[in-house]
Amino acid sequence: MTLKRSELREKCMIILYQYDILKNTKLTPNIDEIIKENMEIENEFVKDIVYGVLTHQNELDTLANTHIKDWTIDRLDKTGASILRMALFELKYTDTPEIVVINEAIELSKKYSDDAVRKIINAVLDKIIRE
Repeated sequence: MTLKRSELREKCMIILYQYDILKNTKLTPNIDEIIKENMEIENEFVKDIVYGVLTHQNELDTLANTHIKDWTIDRLDKTGASILRMALFELKYTDTPEIVVINEAIELSKKYSDDAVRKIINAVLDKIIRE
């Protein structure tokens, strides 16, 4: 079964969310196992996004925090933080068009986060593409 890119991004968000939850427990999360649990077949796009976000998370968080007014990324809900990190990674490290990245992030945040988080994600991404 072939998934659309938007469905793959949703899988990436779920994987990153699960990893974030598990790393705050006594369990040691294994990202490869989390990916296998969420994907029927291997997918390079998913691996690229997930590993890219985890590899560059400190940099992505710093970038987000410089553009979030009176807030920090660690205060967002875990799904919102995962969505924002994915979008920032795609903007910085892939050739995905900016409008696609923003639209996909907003659609995911409408589904998984509250309106305030969606607005923060939109504002941060808007500020970054204007730079």
